[in-house]
Amino acid sequence: MSDRHTRTKLASVMNRRTFLKSLGIAAGGAALVSRLPGPAGAQEGTFQLRAPEPNPKSGGTLRYGVITAAAHFDIHQSGTVANMAPQGPMYDNLIRRDPRDGQTIIPDLAYKWEIAPDGKTYTFFLRKGVKFHDGADFTAEDVKATFSRIIWPPKGVVSPRTPLFSAVSEIRILDPHRIEFRLSEPRPSKFMLGAFASGWNVIVRKKTLEENDYNLRQVMTYPGTGPFRHVSRKDKEVWILEKNPNYWNKGLPYLDRLEIYHLPPFSPELGSALLAGKIDYARALDPVSAKKVKETRGMSSTPYYQSVIDPVWVNNQKKPFGDPRVRRAMHLALDHHVLVDVVKDVAPFLVGGFIYPFSEWATPEEEMAKRLGYQRDPKAAIQEARRLMAEAGYPTGLKGVDFVVREVATSKLFSVAIQAMLKEALNIETKLRTVQFAVFFDEMQAGNFDLGIGAIVSTLMDPSDYFNAWYGKDGPQNYSKWHNQAFQTLVKQIDRELDEAKRKALVRQAEAILEQDLPLLPVTWEKLIDGWYNYVKGHNPYNIFGIYDAVRWDTVWLDK
Repeated sequence: MSDRHTRTKLASVMNRRTFLKSLGIAAGGAALVSRLPGPAGAQEGTFQLRAPEPNPKSGGTLRYGVITAAAHFDIHQSGTVANMAPQGPMYDNLIRRDPRDGQTIIPDLAYKWEIAPDGKTYTFFLRKGVKFHDGADFTAEDVKATFSRIIWPPKGVVSPRTPLFSAVSEIRILDPHRIEFRLSEPRPSKFMLGAFASGWNVIVRKKTLEENDYNLRQVMTYPGTGPFRHVSRKDKEVWILEKNPNYWNKGLPYLDRLEIYHLPPFSPELGSALLAGKIDYARALDPVSAKKVKETRGMSSTPYYQSVIDPVWVNNQKKPFGDPRVRRAMHLALDHHVLVDVVKDVAPFLVGGFIYPFSEWATPEEEMAKRLGYQRDPKAAIQEARRLMAEAGYPTGLKGVDFVVREVATSKLFSVAIQAMLKEALNIETKLRTVQFAVFFDEMQAGNFDLGIGAIVSTLMDPSDYFNAWYGKDGPQNYSKWHNQAFQTLVKQIDRELDEAKRKALVRQAEAILEQDLPLLPVTWEKLIDGWYNYVKGHNPYNIFGIYDAVRWDTVWLDK
């Protein structure tokens, strides 16, 4: 049986429910802890990561196509794959997602961990003898410095992952290779372990942070402990990494070299480079190229769920966008099914509201289809939108609205369609202003917009992550500067609740608030497509959630 046929068969039986149940982040409970390979009882060195296939070969160069044009180099402050793709292979985490299934949490720099019976203390046991790329020893001091900056960022530093650790009250070093995280109150263990395992939370040297005033935005290469180390970089062209010969996980990585080429997502250039054999692996192919890849002998492609929403932010600090009636009217004026169709040849996106539409937390699809704003026939929604605008005092619409667009193919396509929909339904006249990919979020953070369209990422599917980061008061990705006290109160309850059924009921209440008082306009939710030559082994994108936990390439090898 061919490699492609085997993987396709495996993927086909992995239905939505199976996907959700198998994800370590899909639900709370202690059951996950008992079956993880690294809890209490594990001995250092008893777990070693290997390629999933027997007899992997060492050597060779993987040529990888993905966007790499980031605005800065600080992974902890980033929210884009433009950082994680080229930089991720140089670093390790405390614990991580297994790259062989994209789901199971496995040891990394911590070889085991313990969770106190009251759920308020997480103790990690660290590997000895691990070296940073500059030769320095890795210790608990580096873990504390890393997570202290993420959890309690100093002035001028903003981390999108800060809300994940809102319950952490203290980080205590027990000895050079043991560290303890103390919580002010318990959280679901799957949520906390998923937070620690996030690919974004790479471990950096305490000394590196101290020498750079705890801000790494302008530091292109700072030492990690990861499987690859920096060789050279040409901006917007290629970032080259080489094998770390002193990597602590003996036998890894298999590859001698990584060449990471800057090729924008969903672009014809990315698809052409793969089909022409100029690269071996492509991330975020357009559907047209992906179809050609799948039809080409010796190649494979697969779609998978991405941890990203493509929204329109509405600046609540500018009149009249602070009025929830105006925001809801604009939301109802958008035909979401048409918007998905607009980009169908560029990206395989999904209709959804304020919760991941493929998650167990989401309102069922058949129920969403009856809700205003998500119906296939938009007439009733537009009628309500016009009523809301009149009630808010804008029956004749708005003029001169500044609409900032991230310079990405999907955002540009969406913006033109949204501009037309708002004009036709509500006589809202917008002026499109395209902003470079690398500086878009700086523009959003500064509030230099009326409307802005782009994409943001979460770490987990659990609403306690993105309800805080995207919609929460002072959330690091709440670019609309939205606040609703009733919602904020509910989110605190969701965060604390350990009973899954009760948490879901609270999520439904929070969703009802979001539908009426919108923090953003949910345009679509993302799926991505990867493509590769079948000689690229040791990877498994079929069942991953998002691309930010599968960036190291340490188990990948070339069968040629």
